[in-house]
Amino acid sequence: MPVKLAKTGDKGSRLRQQTPMHLMLLPCVLVLAVFSYYPMIGIVIAFQNYNPTKGFFNSPFVGWENFEYVSLMPETLQVLWNTVFIALLKILLGLLVPIAFAILLDLVRRSVVKRFVQTVVYIPHFLSWVILSGILIDILSPSEGIVNTALKSFGLEPVFFLSNETMFPYVLVVTDVWKEFGYGTIIYLAAITSINPALYEAAVMDGANRFRQALHVTLPGILPIVVLMATLSLGNVLNAGFEQVFNLYSPAVYRTGDILDTFVYRIGLLNSQYGVATAVGLFKSVVSFVFIAVGYRLAVKYAGYRIF
Repeated sequence: MPVKLAKTGDKGSRLRQQTPMHLMLLPCVLVLAVFSYYPMIGIVIAFQNYNPTKGFFNSPFVGWENFEYVSLMPETLQVLWNTVFIALLKILLGLLVPIAFAILLDLVRRSVVKRFVQTVVYIPHFLSWVILSGILIDILSPSEGIVNTALKSFGLEPVFFLSNETMFPYVLVVTDVWKEFGYGTIIYLAAITSINPALYEAAVMDGANRFRQALHVTLPGILPIVVLMATLSLGNVLNAGFEQVFNLYSPAVYRTGDILDTFVYRIGLLNSQYGVATAVGLFKSVVSFVFIAVGYRLAVKYAGYRIF
């Protein structure tokens, strides 16, 4: 009996100590409830022939008709393929480029140079795609862009980067990696600093050069973080980047550049097919949830990562 009372007392004191922290979280929980969970009522639109003048409760219920309509649309499979293809390339290069750059930057011994380079590559992360898309449109312009001007100086024909349907997906991937790899570099540099320096000293005594040290010490040392980031990124398989695509694409590249998010935008807001657009969005959310769950299980198994 005394043991149980002690445990109860410990729990009570622990709760009193944590009460201020829970109160600090309360505004965040309210914001999450209002802006994330309350709007989920709109999921019902996916099963209705939604009419804005009638609202959720008076619009006719049509069951799975919206999903059947989407599955029969000729462009649905192409849009799904575009989304997965672009997203997978972004995930793959979004892992490889920051890892390689972090390892190379770690080899720089002058801290001033290292901090300067790290700051420069990190800046694009803070710029929105509205700003960057305007810059990229000017840079890649076939008439006056700096890239095509350089090509013309070598006697080459101008390249239509943003209106060539074959090239456009790769432009999306490269520009997205350029924007975000500085942020990923910071994560991997932090992981590199946690590696035991004695391992590098032992490698030097064994005659390993800088490349061998990076290959046999640095890479294995950051492997848990790499596995963690890779598994957690599985939830973004159907997120190819609405803001980027919306600001860069045009009807000329719809066939290879249209993704689920822009598809939903055109169907729902431009064509007023709210039920069909919500059905596509719900499908994407369900698939993303499944991938997030799988990614979390893989993170627990291979990287020892747990949220709770």
